[in-house]
Amino acid sequence: MDLRVKRAARIDIEITVPGDKSISHRAVIIAALSNGVCTLHGFLPSEDCMHTVNAMRALGIKIEQPEPTTLIVHGKKRVLTAPQKEINCGNSGTTMRLLAGLLAGQTFESRLVGDAGLSRRPMDRVIAPLCEMGASIVAEGPDETPPLRIRGGSLRGIHYRPPVASAQVKGALLLAGLFARGKTTVEEPIPTRNHMEKIFNYFLVRTAAEDGGSVTVFGDQVPESRDFAIPGDISSAAFWLVAAAAQRRGHLLIRDVGLNDTRTALLAVLLRMGAQVREAVEDVDQLEPRGIVEVTGFPLKGTVIQGKEVPQLIDELPILSVAGALANGKTIVRHAEELRVKETDRIAAIAHNLRAMGAQVSELTDGLEIHGPAPLHAARLASFGDHRIAMAFAIAGLFADGETIVQDAECIRESYPGFETVLEEFTNPKRMQVSTPVIGSLTPTPPEER
Repeated sequence: MDLRVKRAARIDIEITVPGDKSISHRAVIIAALSNGVCTLHGFLPSEDCMHTVNAMRALGIKIEQPEPTTLIVHGKKRVLTAPQKEINCGNSGTTMRLLAGLLAGQTFESRLVGDAGLSRRPMDRVIAPLCEMGASIVAEGPDETPPLRIRGGSLRGIHYRPPVASAQVKGALLLAGLFARGKTTVEEPIPTRNHMEKIFNYFLVRTAAEDGGSVTVFGDQVPESRDFAIPGDISSAAFWLVAAAAQRRGHLLIRDVGLNDTRTALLAVLLRMGAQVREAVEDVDQLEPRGIVEVTGFPLKGTVIQGKEVPQLIDELPILSVAGALANGKTIVRHAEELRVKETDRIAAIAHNLRAMGAQVSELTDGLEIHGPAPLHAARLASFGDHRIAMAFAIAGLFADGETIVQDAECIRESYPGFETVLEEFTNPKRMQVSTPVIGSLTPTPPEER
């Protein structure tokens, strides 16, 4: 499927975004381990999340889906059954890594497979600590890549400091820790998104956190069944937030979006690039804060993204690179070598597509150097089979002369079903839903326009 994009009309719109992808994966798994029936509202019915749902079904969990965004999960008190065949994780690294942790504590053997893209992604960072806990995991591909053959065992809790900050690795170890003797502690070198800890706490699993950045789960616990509402995904919102921020006087209001403070680094970056950003938390009842984000666009200026903020921006770096191409001055992304081992080599993919649109960009070993502002021109662009690359360059097309074509854009369905419909609203002024500022006062007029 090719996605065709033309320059945006003036952006003045109010939207919502689908449920959070990271939370959807984790909520399904924890609900399946609980001691009763859990209803999950706001679930993201993307291809990636449905692979997690189907994996839990293959492990003996009854999951009903009366409507696309609602799941009724019948928890079985941590009792899983051996799958009848290999479990297909598709292109979802989150599914494979979290399932590796879950299956490490089972008494049966299982095999996790993925598509061609996932089969190229290294799994050594999750295999090593799970084997240290007592599981037997063999990566059948070259260089510790999938398929994974897992023979669970009697696990023991460990204290582990990952060499690379990863919420997926942390989540896998905490899941394994539920089945382990004693306590399992993950000490993060840099804080990552904390959805697993929050969901554990919401489902009344006892954990402990320390100021130094470690989190501990105590073994042999069964989550309490509870209904749960999943907020909108701020990583999906990021594409529209950048579009509004990069358009002078653009205005965007997003409601019911997750505002977990380990996920909102994007807003801080847009602020220092010159956009006006406001957020308001409206609900924290289920431990995952949600609320409103409002952005008004001003001429952006380049920035530096590096160090501790990178792990909390790893999904947003493709669209922030597009923002850098539209900003005045130089934008530098460093310490982001993790982008090399995502669905594709995102550093190379970003550089390739920005150059195709006329931007000046240098590819670094661990990031990018982008010189803006670039007068972007339309181009035929590859998605590289990566949903975030496809969406980022669809947004770039909103600022380019001519018609931009993003090829093989069906990969967007892995994380954001319905993206194309919202994109059409941004390019068609007749469909634009005018939004009224709701947070604080109206955006002030820039000094040069007074």
